[in-house]
Amino acid sequence: MSDSVDILLVDDNKEFCQLLAEFFEINDGFNVVEVLNNGVQVVEYLENNDNPDLLILDIIMPHLDGIGVLEELNSKNLIQDMKIIALTALGHDKIVKNIFDLGAHYYIMKPFDLDKLVDRINLLINSDSEKENSEVYLKNIKRETKTDDFTPYITEIIHELGVPSHIKGYRYIRHAVELVINDMDLLGAVTKKLYPQVSKEFDSTPSRVERAIRHAINVAWKRGSQKALKKYFNNNLSENSKPTNSQFIARIADEIMVELKVS
Repeated sequence: MSDSVDILLVDDNKEFCQLLAEFFEINDGFNVVEVLNNGVQVVEYLENNDNPDLLILDIIMPHLDGIGVLEELNSKNLIQDMKIIALTALGHDKIVKNIFDLGAHYYIMKPFDLDKLVDRINLLINSDSEKENSEVYLKNIKRETKTDDFTPYITEIIHELGVPSHIKGYRYIRHAVELVINDMDLLGAVTKKLYPQVSKEFDSTPSRVERAIRHAINVAWKRGSQKALKKYFNNNLSENSKPTNSQFIARIADEIMVELKVS
């Protein structure tokens, strides 16, 4: 390894990426080799380039989230000697365990302090020990965060229900729930308005969105957590009484709105 730590920086927040990149530039010993903004780009980059010393990976991203990225990198044997720090606003135990099981060395709860991030990187890079599954909470980053960002809450519930992160329906459901939280009237026009809006976001078609969401619900019903399904869908536990797409989306949206007391 050279004296400089090569870093691949991945976060869908472009302003945050710029902040981090500029911060590393003014700190000796760090070299940001690339800045990427979604999970698909990460997999493609690592398939075609040498591994950096460190991957800083956001867990909440469009198209393919951080857990999906780690799953892909494992299946393609692309992690190798690369260190991984996961950035996340999620504190759910199952999600954190999944992150570590898939190869991450640390996870850092957003928001966090940049100077402490550097300390954590130096400790990780210079450590000769095997991966330590340590829960790392770094706070007080000096930047604004959106108060209306429901994505972490939506993602936590979808993971809890057992919808696999690598299937398209996972991303469609997440975006659909976010749209519904911001405009409940969309539940009255799922086919005419909600599916078209989701399909536009992902360059798909409304019919493909509908099928992918239905498939994701079927997968959750067959392979997901029965405890979680009972928690959210107690009246729909039999195979013949699965919720419709709109019911599934509405239930998740309602859970978040009640929890956060959003009017």
